[in-house]
Formats: sequence, C-alpha cells, structure tokens
Amino acid sequence: MSRKVLLDSNQLNIILHRLACQLVEKHNDFKDTVLVGIQPRGIYVASRIEKILKEEYGLNDIKSGQLDITFYRDDFRRGEKPLEANKTKIDFIVEDKRVVFIDDVLYTGRSIRAALTAIQSFGRPREIELLSLIDRRFSRHLPIQPDYNGRQVDAINEEKVKVSWKENDGEDAVYLILK
Repeated sequence: MSRKVLLDSNQLNIILHRLACQLVEKHNDFKDTVLVGIQPRGIYVASRIEKILKEEYGLNDIKSGQLDITFYRDDFRRGEKPLEANKTKIDFIVEDKRVVFIDDVLYTGRSIRAALTAIQSFGRPREIELLSLIDRRFSRHLPIQPDYNGRQVDAINEEKVKVSWKENDGEDAVYLILK
C-alpha cells in the first residue's frame, strides 16, 4: 500500500482560507447562517473554518455545531461490525436558517443524504448548502454536489482519500492511498 501527498499543510491552509472567504462573500454577517460539521471528520474542517472566520474576519457570533449521522445512514446495521455513534452538538434552532453542512470528503453522497434527514430533527432550514474540502467527483451514487469545494480529486474506487488533521492525526495533509 502506498500513499501520495495531494495537499501539504501549506496548501491545505490556503484552501481553508479560500473557503472561509467564499462563505463570507455569500453569507456576510452570518446572522441567519449556521455551520454544521458532519461527524466524524467534517468537524475538523468546520472548526478550522470557524476559527478563520473569527480571527480574520471578526465574525464572533457564528453559530456552529456537530451532527452525527450514524443512525440515519442507509448502511446502518448492514456490516458485520456495528457502527459507533458520535456526538451531536447543536444547541440552536435551525428553523428558517441557512445551514452550511461541512465535511472533509464528498464521496458517494450517502453521508450528505443522511445529514439532510438528520438535520430535520432540529427544525426546517430555509436553505442547506454543502462545503466539502475534497470532492471525489467520479464516485457519486446520489445527485449531490458541493456549493463550496476545496479541491476535486479524480480517485478511482480502489483508491482512498485520507485527510489528516494535526488535532487528531498529528499532521495536516491530504493523501491519496493506493492499495
């Protein structure tokens, strides 16, 4: 098994800043917008973007949360190993808000479909957008596309895209793992 670096720490940082800037362009003061990181790994992207928005744009009143989609997945209870739930932390109402889902890798689209169902437990959003750090565009099973996209990667099905975060993995990088 070998791996190829798709993005190093510097490139990853540039992309996160660009994505934050695009969010500011569209949502301005974030008065009616909430950020929701999709568990497990979208929360790292969401956290980094929220930090950039606060530190570089002075947007200190951003509402953000974490959404666990485990029990909404269509493959729940299909594997031999049971899926482990993560935490949902949404301490605000999404009713009539603009929700931005944030995830690390958009692959088949099934996680986003599950997130669309799961968010309904917190109200009916006015609008839902998707921000993905990496878009594996040729692997989609559902007609779901990101509104904000860090980088498109043309990986075939045997290849895996792995996003490493300093907080969790000891380094910031994106790898293409070849079997």
